[in-house]
Amino acid sequence: MMFLLQFSNLFGAVYRQGNLSFSKDGNAVISPVGNRISVFDLKNNTSETLPVSTTKNITCVGLSPDGNLAIVVDEDGAALLVSLITRAVLHHFHFHKPVNSIRFSPDGRKFVVTKENVALMYYAPGKQREFNAFVLDKSYYGPYDETTCIDWTDDSKCFAVGSKDMSTWVFGAERWVNLIYYSLGGHKDVIVGCFFEKDSLDLYTVSQDGTLCVWESDTELDELTLKRNKAKPPGEGEEDEVEEERTEGQEGEVIRGKAGTPKEKEKTKNVRFKQRSKHFFNKEGDFNNLTAAAFHKPTHILVTGFASGIFHLHELPEFNLIHSLSISDQRIASVALNCSGDWIAFGCSGMGQLLVWEWQSESYVFKQQGHFNNMASLAYSPDGQYIVTGGDDGKVKVWNTNSGLCFVTFTEHTSSITNVTFTSSGFVIVTASLDGTVRAFDLHRYRNFRTFTSPRPAQFSSLAVDVSGELVSAGAQDSFEIFLWSMQTGRLLEVLGGHEGPVSCLCFSPVQSILASASWDRTVRLWDMMDSWQVKETLHLTSDGLSVTYRPDGQELAVATLNGEISFWDPHTASQTASVAGRHDLQTGRKETDKITAKQSAKGKSFTSLCYSADGESILAGGQSKFVCIYNVKEQMLMKKFEISCNLSFDAMEEFLDRRKMTEFGSLALVDEGAGDGEGVNISLPGVRRGDMSSRHFKPEIRVSSLRFSPTGRSWAATTTEGLLVYSLDGSMVFDPYDLDLDVTPASIRKQLRLQEWTSAIILAFRLNEKALKQEVLETVPHEQIPVVCGSLPDIYVEKLLGFVSACLEKSGHLQFYMTWAQSLLMLHGQKLKNRSGAILPTLQALQKSIQRHFDNLSKLCDFNMYNIKYAVALSKQRGVKRAAEEEEREDDEDEEEEASEDGLI
Repeated sequence: MMFLLQFSNLFGAVYRQGNLSFSKDGNAVISPVGNRISVFDLKNNTSETLPVSTTKNITCVGLSPDGNLAIVVDEDGAALLVSLITRAVLHHFHFHKPVNSIRFSPDGRKFVVTKENVALMYYAPGKQREFNAFVLDKSYYGPYDETTCIDWTDDSKCFAVGSKDMSTWVFGAERWVNLIYYSLGGHKDVIVGCFFEKDSLDLYTVSQDGTLCVWESDTELDELTLKRNKAKPPGEGEEDEVEEERTEGQEGEVIRGKAGTPKEKEKTKNVRFKQRSKHFFNKEGDFNNLTAAAFHKPTHILVTGFASGIFHLHELPEFNLIHSLSISDQRIASVALNCSGDWIAFGCSGMGQLLVWEWQSESYVFKQQGHFNNMASLAYSPDGQYIVTGGDDGKVKVWNTNSGLCFVTFTEHTSSITNVTFTSSGFVIVTASLDGTVRAFDLHRYRNFRTFTSPRPAQFSSLAVDVSGELVSAGAQDSFEIFLWSMQTGRLLEVLGGHEGPVSCLCFSPVQSILASASWDRTVRLWDMMDSWQVKETLHLTSDGLSVTYRPDGQELAVATLNGEISFWDPHTASQTASVAGRHDLQTGRKETDKITAKQSAKGKSFTSLCYSADGESILAGGQSKFVCIYNVKEQMLMKKFEISCNLSFDAMEEFLDRRKMTEFGSLALVDEGAGDGEGVNISLPGVRRGDMSSRHFKPEIRVSSLRFSPTGRSWAATTTEGLLVYSLDGSMVFDPYDLDLDVTPASIRKQLRLQEWTSAIILAFRLNEKALKQEVLETVPHEQIPVVCGSLPDIYVEKLLGFVSACLEKSGHLQFYMTWAQSLLMLHGQKLKNRSGAILPTLQALQKSIQRHFDNLSKLCDFNMYNIKYAVALSKQRGVKRAAEEEEREDDEDEEEEASEDGLI
């Protein structure tokens, strides 16, 4: 089953850079997160990360008008054509230069890409499969500097391109006689956005210094006339601004614009623009760069975002201010409006924020923020429904594994979080931090109800809570001591000394009150909590201990050491039972600033995080590498190696140096980028592309800081430089037949159903082990027959059926039906299942997770509709009373009629 684990979702990061987009129906936001694409469904409050990744961070995304296709481009200009229906990559393409923006035409037939100072128009890929999905139609030259933005007219006849040279160019998508190109000036800074008015050539342009220019055209869109292809007299084409020839390859037709106005042909009047008005956003005179803009044509609303975190809503063309609000103190990197114009999406790359604002009700529809520094640790709740993460930003976030969204953030810590964990109840989170405190948070009231401190200030680097949830222990990295507190009273119970180096990891036994502590002093000590907190055993390691973890049944201990080994110990006899040499499996990359090879660098790497699978048969290991390894404990062999990222924007990804970055002075990363022998310049001079010389630029290094298996055994999560990655089993892909025979066929199973042999039908379905067939058989069994069928099942199929019921219950709408199955199985086979509690525990936790999720949803629904339910109950009672009165009155009438008839007969 471990081989079937696949990338499922990305938590912990919602936006990095690039442009935000809304889906066609306006109910979902498509956000680039590093080198992946996340889709946030605002109606159902869920998130999904597409199983598609580029080689570097994504800079721009273009969506087709029908919402079926997306073109994703990374920092180098490598593009992917992705189907948003099948989530598959349809085509690879490379633009060879960084792309600034990409936009489909409203009719979906073409799209324009801007790179450097050229705009390239391609034919959009059709529904049939082509060898080359991107066919170049025309190349448009005109701007002298890099192009920044694109906008199309509603009928796809023309498009406008903004540039860093402070000009905006209007180009014809077809060969119009009266519009080849037109250049608009009037700005004193970089053009941030250019927008056509609805069904018109009138144009709005917005620049970085906060200036809005309104341009009016003297020609309507339907007055554009198409150029006819006629044989030209020799020498006449030399005066034309359009290069008519088609060059070999994919050059296409080339249109070169000039600074002046195009010459008018005979009997044709070219399109002309005039500046109707000019408006300024920074009226107070404060210098605040305008960084993003979006315009909704039907409602004439312009949204502008600024470097200070402020955004404005204006109604055009009158420039009436509707709103002026601030979402943070960070630069707004991207703005998008949905199709109805009600929702506005904002992306802040500095904070990693993604917000969706409904401007009419002045409320947030969606508000998410990831850890804007590295994530240090994670923990699953006992039922697998929640994940808690702690980051270097000092924040503790709790994520819902079903929706992929964060629902609470705790900000009480003042320094980096080093470790987080859940108590066995699942409603208390305990965190350790470098600020010298260990805090306990309540998930019912969302508050910090306990704060544990040490007598002398200490930086806590490790944390563990015992099975009862009563003892909290934390290890210090500066005093080499372990501190024990009581959760009930909050008092310090004991300070355990004995380690001669920093305590790197703590772990309580899941079945006994024994604490295992790994330290840099090359020992693992087992402390008995029941016997005056004395050292029970000392395990001597071959190198510094980095991580220690117990097997779920408490009968084995795994320790990761600095020399790259994983050793397995018997905690009862203090003897080593096995070891795995994992250094060769780490396979680290070479940093840009490294002066040694990746092979030599790997000798100093090791696993820093370990975690057993839910059944205890496998162990998950990760560390200072892009790989996560799964080992079989019994066979001591590598089962699978996961590459968590292929993003070359991170450091230490490539094994060999890139020769293109080598100069005569060495690697470009090692060459000093200072300003000669002089001192650093604080204020950038005109023409200087680089900013403040004191600003810190670095490439984050790819690494895995923490790993955890889900208690349900169907997924595992890792905190990495990229975010919180979740890998899970794809249920639709699993086909694992059990005790298969020739007579086990779908036809024989359905025959048993027709004969109403429910038990044999279930056994045959589980032997074939096809999900759809098992569900069909189960849902055919009559409701009243469920206890009888459960009672006659062989023991070996009870666990399989319980696991299948827990998986179906998670997504099915037949709540009572599957709950009846679960209740009957547990009531009739409870004692047998109890004897195999270790093996059955992941299944029970998956069942608990499903039931808890449905309970939460139903309780919220009932709370929201409490008065409606009361009204419906009262109404039904009233109708019942009325119906009873009517029946009583009818009976009285019938009695009277009978008496009257009897009197008549007499």
